[in-house]
Amino acid sequence: MMATMDSYRSILEPSESRFPLDLEQRNPKIRKLFHASLANQWNPANAIDWNSLDVGALTPEQRLAVRTRWSRRAWGEYGAISESPALQIRFCHDRLDPDARLYFSIRSQEESRHAEISYLLAEKFGGYIDAPEVDYENSVSTHGVRRLALDAQTSVECTVAALVCSAEQIIFNIFAHIAHITTHPAIRQAYRLILRDEVRHCAFGWYFVASRLPLLGSAQRDRIRDAVVTMIEEVELNGYQLAWLAPESEASRAQVDSDRILWQAGLGASVEELEKPVFISSLRDIRHRMKSEWDILLPAFFHPKTGTI
Repeated sequence: MMATMDSYRSILEPSESRFPLDLEQRNPKIRKLFHASLANQWNPANAIDWNSLDVGALTPEQRLAVRTRWSRRAWGEYGAISESPALQIRFCHDRLDPDARLYFSIRSQEESRHAEISYLLAEKFGGYIDAPEVDYENSVSTHGVRRLALDAQTSVECTVAALVCSAEQIIFNIFAHIAHITTHPAIRQAYRLILRDEVRHCAFGWYFVASRLPLLGSAQRDRIRDAVVTMIEEVELNGYQLAWLAPESEASRAQVDSDRILWQAGLGASVEELEKPVFISSLRDIRHRMKSEWDILLPAFFHPKTGTI
């Protein structure tokens, strides 16, 4: 189970010892992801032909919806920028395979790209919104992974399983759905570029946890399960990724309405009736995969909008 405030103990408290350095390959699958990331760099400044975007062709409501959508994406990506170095510190502290440390050095760059292209899209369509409405903030604020990564009481396997194999796997599936239904060329290209990175992020999570499982006992596997359950129940089902799952409020309704405007125009969003089956299928696939590959059984989840999953 994830650590409470009272039991929190940072790994940064003791003095650090990093030598001798070990950079030998231990996990070929993760090392391959690292080299794939190096070979597939892209630059948000020129990945889209920004000058060709005809912003004036959109209605004022559509422009507001686009800037709202991509501002929301940027808020999430800013959190991811801080997660990667925190986890990299943890990999070094625990003296885990060099492959994981190398891969997360490049993951930080990729999350920065995702934040930058989200910001640029919001700016292009009318201006980046720098914070959510107060009554929507709890749904989209950080999910605490940076703090957990540095918590000595929370294993790195718990953190990676919760962050990557559940939360990041869900958003990958949602993004793939949205990219498929988006007709605006530049916005579809932005999703495809992000997905190209995210597929490696998801693969890392499953490869990493699988490599650690032979070292873990039943109590440690139980803690992985608890961490994943906490992420799904308290973050995902609270509307972190999908506004229609957030507690009912004027701000969350505005986000849902904004996404519907974009969906109707093919501008890079979806709606509850289309996202719901993708979300439900994602949770079922995660449960099946964790059971078949890790022998970890997740419980059923419930939300008023989805019923029991």
